[in-house]
Amino acid sequence: MPPVDTRAWVRLPSGRRLDLLDPTPFDWTDDDLALGLARTYRWGGHSTWPLPLSVAQHSLLVLALRRQASPTGLSDAVARRELLHDADEGLLGFDPISPLKPFLGPGYAELALRLQAAIARRYALPPWTAPDKTAHKKADRIAAASEAIHVVGWTREEVRKTLRIADRPVDVDPLAGWLGTAPWEPWPAEQAAERFAETLRRLT
Repeated sequence: MPPVDTRAWVRLPSGRRLDLLDPTPFDWTDDDLALGLARTYRWGGHSTWPLPLSVAQHSLLVLALRRQASPTGLSDAVARRELLHDADEGLLGFDPISPLKPFLGPGYAELALRLQAAIARRYALPPWTAPDKTAHKKADRIAAASEAIHVVGWTREEVRKTLRIADRPVDVDPLAGWLGTAPWEPWPAEQAAERFAETLRRLT
């Protein structure tokens, strides 16, 4: 726990306030979380499209890929865990690119773990099993490889050799078929928040 006199308050759109250093499961609304994820951007905010790609859209993409890869489907609890796998970034408002994370130090990792624990309690997320974690990581890497090519502008060779993502990207955007959106085009924050929040409501 942080010292008693240490606080890092964030006031959220709902009017609730969240202490990032000592979060509880009751400090935000679902819409606060959805909007935070919709306003937090992947890939350092860089994109070949007019808009950057939000963590909210990425989270829906990972869920869609997991559903596609699961022959027996996903329970609501497992789907909810997939949807919320990066939810701490929406509360923090920060998605560092993966190679940067080790340089942020143990303090950042501890902060993320506290937020993740509060999120897991609020949404009753089941603990990760080894097979589920492996399947999630694969979907997350496929999403990253696909975003790198279709959103950010990396070539397939660069994805393999520079980004070192061995998993094969997909050309067909699963969100286009699911939600009727334009393939790979990043959404405005309001749309991303609405789509994320609606999916979360269906899964809870």
